[in-house]
Amino acid sequence: MRSGPKICYKILIALFVCMHSTLAAPMEILGAGATFSYPLYSKMFSIYSKNRNIRINYQPIGSGGGIRQLLNKTVDFGGTDAFMSDRELKNAENILHIPVCFGAVAITYNIPGDPDLKLTPEIIADIFLGKITSWSDEKIREANPGVKLPKLNIIIVHRADASGTTFIFTDYLSKISPMWKQIAGRGKAVNWPKGLGAKGNEAVSGLVKQLPGSIGYCELAYTVQNNMTQARVKNASGKFIKPTLESTIAVKPEKIPPDARISLTNTKNEKGYPIVGFTWVIIYQKQDYGKRSEEKAGAIVDLLWWMTHEGQKLTTPLDYAPLPENVVSIAEKMLNSVTCKGKKLRK
Repeated sequence: MRSGPKICYKILIALFVCMHSTLAAPMEILGAGATFSYPLYSKMFSIYSKNRNIRINYQPIGSGGGIRQLLNKTVDFGGTDAFMSDRELKNAENILHIPVCFGAVAITYNIPGDPDLKLTPEIIADIFLGKITSWSDEKIREANPGVKLPKLNIIIVHRADASGTTFIFTDYLSKISPMWKQIAGRGKAVNWPKGLGAKGNEAVSGLVKQLPGSIGYCELAYTVQNNMTQARVKNASGKFIKPTLESTIAVKPEKIPPDARISLTNTKNEKGYPIVGFTWVIIYQKQDYGKRSEEKAGAIVDLLWWMTHEGQKLTTPLDYAPLPENVVSIAEKMLNSVTCKGKKLRK
């Protein structure tokens, strides 16, 4: 007869433990999108999560995937290096582009001896158009006097997924090459005249590293982490500039529209690297979807406020440029406008 109270006691303890673990379970915020900014986001989310009872689950599936999943309302935020077009926004509920940082798209290559190459806009366009097919081409030799260039076929590596990195790179190509603009144009995904496709910045850099004679484009941090060569690119001022943190910061915009959708490529700053772009986190201004609570909506805004303020100290160690004050101000105005159930989430 004495076993009854003991069993009840054990059941009560089990229920208490179960309830306690449920109450202590961290809130989860779901995100997906850009691989361009993934090295930075990984660090940001890790540090932010340690200081709050929140788990951030971010999948680096490419900017196109991030936009698509936000439109499908399967994530809380998307990551993209390609701002949504007016046409895309017209068919969507009020979506905000919150800038987080800006970074460089490096042109990286795999040539024996790792020569320090200078590439003009014309050479870059001709390579990716398939008009220049060998590293010993006369145009490349003229731009690089004294550099030993092998008689080696050029293998082009590009993104196979819908990519913000591709958007930045093709935005640049469309500005400097009328032929490129006509044949392929600007976009997250384009019809590449030639080349091998790979998904994500990591896969592109990995393929270039494996294939002698290859050339590709990826976010600067990936080339730095993998100890890969980066071309010096001739900018609009006629200077050959290597992608570095300093040459990226030099591109900072003096003027920026209220919605923060702006192209930074082909800068006229003589110290600036010409293939640079913003990366954004996109969210709905009205957080009244998916039966989300005001607490969840507030947590998303708090995360983005932290990323655009305190989190900015993490940018430069990873070769991303921090947001200038004028851009932070625009991010603040957008975050202050976010509502849930008719209430502003930041007072």
